[in-house]
Order: sequence, then C-alpha cells, then structure tokens
Amino acid sequence: MPVNFDTDLLRTFVAIVDAGGFTQAAKQVHRTQSAVSMQVRRLEEQVGKPLFQRDGRGVQLAPDGEALLGYARRLLKLHDEAVAALTQPELAGSVRLGTPDDYVARFLPDILARYARCCPRVQVEVLCEPSVNLRRLLAEDRLDLALVTCLPGSESGEIVRREPTVWACSARHLAHEVEPLPLALFQPGCWCRDAALGALAQSGRPYRIAYTSASIAGVLAAVSAGLAVTAGARSALTPDLRVLMQEDGFPPLPITAIALLRGLRPTPATEQLAAHIREGFGADDPLPSVCSLSEEPA
Repeated sequence: MPVNFDTDLLRTFVAIVDAGGFTQAAKQVHRTQSAVSMQVRRLEEQVGKPLFQRDGRGVQLAPDGEALLGYARRLLKLHDEAVAALTQPELAGSVRLGTPDDYVARFLPDILARYARCCPRVQVEVLCEPSVNLRRLLAEDRLDLALVTCLPGSESGEIVRREPTVWACSARHLAHEVEPLPLALFQPGCWCRDAALGALAQSGRPYRIAYTSASIAGVLAAVSAGLAVTAGARSALTPDLRVLMQEDGFPPLPITAIALLRGLRPTPATEQLAAHIREGFGADDPLPSVCSLSEEPA
C-alpha cells in the first residue's frame, strides 16, 4: 500500500526539531505532550523506522529523521503555499514587525522581498529595538510580530533559530591579547552582555567595557577597528571578524535562541509574514563566513 504522509504529523515532527524537544513543540502545535508523542509514533509507523534517538541527554534525530526533515519542510512549504493561494483572499493592510538590529542585515532582506512578492498590498513597518523593549511594545499592542533573543532556559514563543553565541575580534588585530580585555557590548539589559561578563568573571579574566552601543553596527565598528572584543550570535558576525575559542582563553557561552512572538490581534497578513520569517531563519541556513584564529586573515 502506498504511504501518504499526514501534514499534521509532519508539522509536529518539524516543530519538535525546531523547538528542541517535545515539551516546547507541544506548545507550538497546541497539543498535549502525550498527543505529540502519539503523533510521532504514528509517523514512525508510516515510515517504518525510528525518527528520533532517545537517551538520557534528550531527543536527537535518528539518521532516518535527518533524511525526512528536508522533505518535510519542503512538503509543508508547498502545502501552505497552495492553501494560501486557493483559500485566502488577497491580503492587504499593514504588519508591524519588531526586531533587534542584529538580524536585519543577515535575514530580513530576503524575508521581506519574498513577502512582498507574496503579499504586495501589505505594508510592513519594521522597528529595531532591543529585545526587552520589543516585549513591552508587543504587550502594549504597538507591534504585531516581534523577533527576540531569549535568555537560555526561559524561551517563549516560537523558536525560529538556535545558534552558537561566540566571542569575536578583528581578523587583523590583537585586541583579544590585551589585558584587561577591552569589550564592546550592547547596553545593560542584554542577556548576551550579562552572559559574557558572567563568564569572564567566573573564569577570572580581567576586563573593561571599552564601548557600549544600542546597535550592532556600533558594537561591530569598534570590534572591526581592532579596539575591542565582543560576544554575540554567530550569524551577526561580519567576514572581517574571527571567532575566539576556548583554547584562546575564552570561556564558553550559552546557545542563542531567537523566538518569534505574536501580538494581541493576529491576522492572516501577520501569519503569512510569520511563515516567511520561519523559513528565513531556518536552522539549515548557512552561517556567514568568518575567520578562526588558525586561518590567515583575508
């Protein structure tokens, strides 16, 4: 008998992978954790092979789960596009999107271009603010969608990306060898700033905050000039920077989780943009090229 994959099962499967576990996925698909587990068992019965490897450390994709993931994403994307094209009226109006400027240059151009082709009558207003401000604006109904960086262990909303948080310096300078270590960081209230300072304090390395900025451009300007070291999401780095590792004397940092939060009044236009954001921030996207200390600067 031919196998026909149920899109609900595939959607739950992808949600588990993107959310990093069954518990968070259950919240995203609005089901109980036991219902999510049952859906996975049904999908594994259809495939005839296990999709996850379960051990004491959590849940990891099995080889056949890895193989299915790419197909599942493409099937769901095509399914959602067909539903939108055939059942939704032409969308119009506006969507207010808030995001830290960390992600603007890296992700938004392609996302907004694809959304404009899909929904040409919808106007998108983009506001760049730190995550703590975006949460407040969303609660005040001044935003429809917000991308925020989450404190590890306190993730909320829909996780659209997880990636390493790294130390970085200029590929052409030696700021990482200066004592006390000069730092360029975001303003107080940024969890990454707190994580970086806490890690340095715990490791006993002396430092000084040489530059503070509310924007990623301000932080990276000081780092690119060779004046300081920074800590941030791997995707925010530019090609003229290089990553600093533990063997270079820098302590490990928590994983960065990027979440998509919805406002008080979701609309078809906001959900369409949310779908494009989900795809644009997909974990399979390649990260920008940067140097490591073992490489020669370009």
